[in-house]
Amino acid sequence: MPRIGIIVGSVAQASINRKVASILPSLANDTEFVTIDIAQLPLYDYSLDGNWPEVATDFKNAVESVDGIIIVTPEYSRSIPGALKNALDWASRPWGQNSFNGKPVAVMGASISPVGTAMAQQHLRNILAHFNAPTLGQPETFFHFRADSFGSDGSLQDEAQVAQLTGFLEAAIAHIEHNAPVSVA
Repeated sequence: MPRIGIIVGSVAQASINRKVASILPSLANDTEFVTIDIAQLPLYDYSLDGNWPEVATDFKNAVESVDGIIIVTPEYSRSIPGALKNALDWASRPWGQNSFNGKPVAVMGASISPVGTAMAQQHLRNILAHFNAPTLGQPETFFHFRADSFGSDGSLQDEAQVAQLTGFLEAAIAHIEHNAPVSVA
């Protein structure tokens, strides 16, 4: 059973990307999901290398403890949110200790526009390529968020959208299982 970390690129509690990310675990059997929070990370500062705040060490350890990562991100100013970039900077430091090295990743995003996270996802893929993180290429998933698609309990009611997320999740799990580094005992 794969163990997959979910990182939401927004730190807003009312984030639509957070809402969509919270649905993913209900769409997969035989998979353990772990939420990896980025909200409490301070701004990365290389002068802290060697004396990291505990929250940053915990974040790196969380990334390293899973078989793969799903990043669900909004798009801010035609790129990824600053909080997500900051988290990626913490994960890749100090030099030579990149927590994403070889870690399989799948990316998606939700927006009130049908393709509103395309630029953010492309920028994120560029960063992940630099990190040597095998990244799922297809399906590209741009979730068109509509509040009326959700029930009062937060469940997704739109069958086409359930199918879209299920297809993404199945591809993400297969990608992670295929690319997860083999641990040496």
